[in-house]
Amino acid sequence: MEKTPLLDSFGRAVNYLRLSVTDRCNLRCFYCQPVSSFRPMPHEDLLSYEEFMRVIRLGVSLGISKIRLTGGEPLARRGFSDFLARVMETAQGLDVRLTTNATLLPGQARHLAETGLKSVNISLDSLDPATFARITGQDLLARARQALDECLEAGLRVKVNVVALRGINDHELPDFLRLAVDLPVDVRFIEFMPIGAATAWRPELFWGAEDILSQASRLADISPLPSTGQSQGPARMWRIAGGQGRLGVISGLSGHFCQACNRLRLTSDGRLRPCLYSDAEYRLRPLLRSPKVGDDHILSVLRLALARKPMGYKLLAERLDQAVCLKPMSAIGG
Repeated sequence: MEKTPLLDSFGRAVNYLRLSVTDRCNLRCFYCQPVSSFRPMPHEDLLSYEEFMRVIRLGVSLGISKIRLTGGEPLARRGFSDFLARVMETAQGLDVRLTTNATLLPGQARHLAETGLKSVNISLDSLDPATFARITGQDLLARARQALDECLEAGLRVKVNVVALRGINDHELPDFLRLAVDLPVDVRFIEFMPIGAATAWRPELFWGAEDILSQASRLADISPLPSTGQSQGPARMWRIAGGQGRLGVISGLSGHFCQACNRLRLTSDGRLRPCLYSDAEYRLRPLLRSPKVGDDHILSVLRLALARKPMGYKLLAERLDQAVCLKPMSAIGG
């Protein structure tokens, strides 16, 4: 099978595939999947694990070297643990990571590590039980914190992702800095972005990266770390003096990183999205399920999607006062 790397029209080499294995989640974070609008996909519309494995194998043949398993909440899908083990076996030598809200993770961290998984991203928007419940709709902070500790005990590298929300969790910056000082975790604040037709995004909720860094510099001795390129992704990282962990910001709204974008997203219903900000999609599910469609045809669709991969910041600039894309984040896979 040919090994031609995936290149888009801007010369960006794509080596990162994000797979949303389910749209279902046990939380209802108001910025992602509000209760009032969520309708889960019928199970038959979701890609099977075998279909995901086929896409992974084809992606690897084209130079994909990093795979992110996400959702929804991936642990909410039955059989995910066995699927992860299959991915780790198939993708030996690749950078495979899991993104989870961690509330279903207690008791599983050691098994995840035994599959060969090295890194887990935990979405944790608050360290205060009341604020956590306000954001997610569930009082499950204790379970998420338990899982975080278990991941560290199992030897997993942990990154904590915090959606930055002014007036909601901005008062917790000292607590998150303390978490990164006390534990070997990267705490990364992600700017709230206007994603999805029913987005809860409002200008007054926007807490920007530069403001976060300015406040953090008054609370701790922080110093910027040099970028390590695409392996680091869009995060800008800071060392915290005396800390075991680090501080990061991901400025998807105030400072785009489209020139270095190296990723494709596959939704749980088999739609390939070259850009987070664009609703342009390529339907892989019918191709994967057709006995008449071979791997070569699917590879050609992958290349076509990349050839049309846009510079997303231009779309964002045009639609900043509304949803930049129609699908909610839970359906896209983050």
